[in-house]
Amino acid sequence: MKEVNRNTLRKLILVVRDQLTQKDRLTKSSIATRNLLGLDTIQRAGVIFVYMHFQSEVQTLEFIYNCLRSDKVVAVPVTFPETSQLKAVQILDPERDVEPGYCLIPEPKSDIVQNRTLNPSLIDVVVVPGSVFDRGGGRLGYGGGYYDRFLTESAPGALRIGLAYELQMIREVPTEPHDQFMDYIVTEKTIYNCRGIQRAKNSRLP
Repeated sequence: MKEVNRNTLRKLILVVRDQLTQKDRLTKSSIATRNLLGLDTIQRAGVIFVYMHFQSEVQTLEFIYNCLRSDKVVAVPVTFPETSQLKAVQILDPERDVEPGYCLIPEPKSDIVQNRTLNPSLIDVVVVPGSVFDRGGGRLGYGGGYYDRFLTESAPGALRIGLAYELQMIREVPTEPHDQFMDYIVTEKTIYNCRGIQRAKNSRLP
């Protein structure tokens, strides 16, 4: 029953997200980007792993360009469905370096993958997409577990920041043991310090 609830919740929120107009996506994404860039952790980070937006996700090109102009190392994911894993590949130009990849999601071209695959232990911050989030850092992805696996196996020491529209925030995500929590969630409305919320929650436990 819990899995049905998770899948139903994911579909409901994504339907609402898909209904945003292109103008709303651009406007809300731009505001969310400014909020994200304002985080001290982003300003201090040297190596950032960030998704390339697809369909109705919060758009990330503006963020990527800002990071590159600040001389940060920017890596984006390449998906390997046969092993259900992501690899981090450095890009220098988020338009010229990529092409449609797994499920038509923008990914680095094959020659760039061969030459610029990054050691994930170097990553300071991972900017994570998803379908549903809550204020405590709970997250539902898209069902494949790629980011959960990457965060636990490849970049366990990296700071995790969920990037979403406010409409994707709910009171509580029905999480499972493998689900990874975010340290922050950034929307066009605010920045949620999930680590603070988790600490406060734990302090009330007997």
